[in-house]
Amino acid sequence: MEFGSIKSSVALLYDGFIQNADARVENWFFMSSPVPQSLIIIMYIYFVTSLGPWIMENRKALDLKGVLIVYNFGVVAVSVYMAYEFVMSGWGTGYSFHCDLVDYTDSPQGMRMAAVCWLYYFSKFIEMLDTIFFVLRKRNNQVTFLHVYHHSIMPFTWWFGVRFAAGGMGTFHALLNCVVHIFMYSYYGLTALGPNYQKFLWWKKYLTTIQLIQFVMVTSHISQYFFMNNCPYQFPVFVYIIGMYGLIFLFLFLNFWYHAYTKGKRLPKVLQAQTWAHHSNGVMNGNANHEKDE
Repeated sequence: MEFGSIKSSVALLYDGFIQNADARVENWFFMSSPVPQSLIIIMYIYFVTSLGPWIMENRKALDLKGVLIVYNFGVVAVSVYMAYEFVMSGWGTGYSFHCDLVDYTDSPQGMRMAAVCWLYYFSKFIEMLDTIFFVLRKRNNQVTFLHVYHHSIMPFTWWFGVRFAAGGMGTFHALLNCVVHIFMYSYYGLTALGPNYQKFLWWKKYLTTIQLIQFVMVTSHISQYFFMNNCPYQFPVFVYIIGMYGLIFLFLFLNFWYHAYTKGKRLPKVLQAQTWAHHSNGVMNGNANHEKDE
């Protein structure tokens, strides 16, 4: 009886919560409830941190070269398309980059923004394959807290973003992320093609810098809200979430940068001593192996 009462109370709370959601996306794939995505995220975390490494422990690492080439350049294509759609549905066609509100109408522009927000959300599940490929290739050292946290929190929070605020100032970080992913996955795709393509990867040392700039821009943009007079953005809670997200990832990437490059932990062992020797002069070795961390 007590359990039934608790269940009813939770149901009432959920009904009160969901009544403020965007009715336009209610019947879109995965949008009716956060439960299916939550189960997927839990299974993802369990597989990449426990089940997957256990399965692969006594098995040979899989050769996924062909799969990685198709996957990485596929993500590049999707990222280009999403960046274009974010620009055409608001960020290049009327948004002020200040107090931009969510368009909840059925206008072509409003629906176009909602559609690309949903595609961005769904792409986060596709990108979970990054970690799964690491596990299948027995690259468990690359399954870091930063990596798993990023791939888990993004789809979870973006369900609420699409369901309640598909547009407006809260989508700027998605546009930036798509642009960053164009560079990142192009690098990963070219790397998968083999050593003959190393000459096209001169810009690899700038990838982490690009990621850091992304989070500085995200935090700076969303922080404007706190200095605006009477900005009627419909769901201010997302401002706090995005601001916190930007700061957390800025801190985590700065921490990664410090340990990966300043301390030389991501360098081949033969080069680590050189990096330590040059540390006091701020010199970083350009031959460092850049690994996936986004």
